[in-house]
Parts: sequence; C-alpha cells; structure tokens
Amino acid sequence: MRLIVLERVITRLRDESGAEGKASEYEQLKPFLMVGKSEIPYAQAAAGLKLTEGAVRVAVHRLRRRYRDLLREEVAQTLSNPTQADEDMQALFSALAEE
Repeated sequence: MRLIVLERVITRLRDESGAEGKASEYEQLKPFLMVGKSEIPYAQAAAGLKLTEGAVRVAVHRLRRRYRDLLREEVAQTLSNPTQADEDMQALFSALAEE
C-alpha cells in the first residue's frame, strides 16, 4: 500500500510538471526528492538545466513542497479521519527508512 501511494504521488507530480511545460526540469530534479539537502549537486543540475544554482535550489524546494502536499492529500484519502494525515506520513517515512 505504501508504495502505491508513493507511485501515485510521483505520477501526479510528473503529470503536473508536464502540464506546466516543465517535464524536462522535473526529470532532472526528481532524484533530488529523495536525497538530503547537502547531497544535491546544485551546480551540476544548474548546468544541465541551463539555470543558475539559485534557481535550481528554488525549483528543488518547490518540487519538494508540492511532493509533500500531494503526499498529504493521498495519505488523507486512505484514512477514515483525514486530520491524521501528518501522523500517518511520519509512520510511512519511518517504515520506509527501515526498509
């Protein structure tokens, strides 16, 4: 179930990016959704996207924020009490970290 929710979120995020004309940017920045901030090679991504490092930092931040919002929506849809979405998200992240 956890993986299905994550797959739906990634699909929605990809589709949204494509609809906004940012499919290429999404594909280049998608790997940064799962790494720590200190592990992101912003300069390398900036060169690949022909953007400044600052613009890439902002784009990664926005992508992560949208990912988090979509994940919260997807998790809330699986609950009888949607107000528990944040708690369920924490449990999901803990379970994934153990795998």
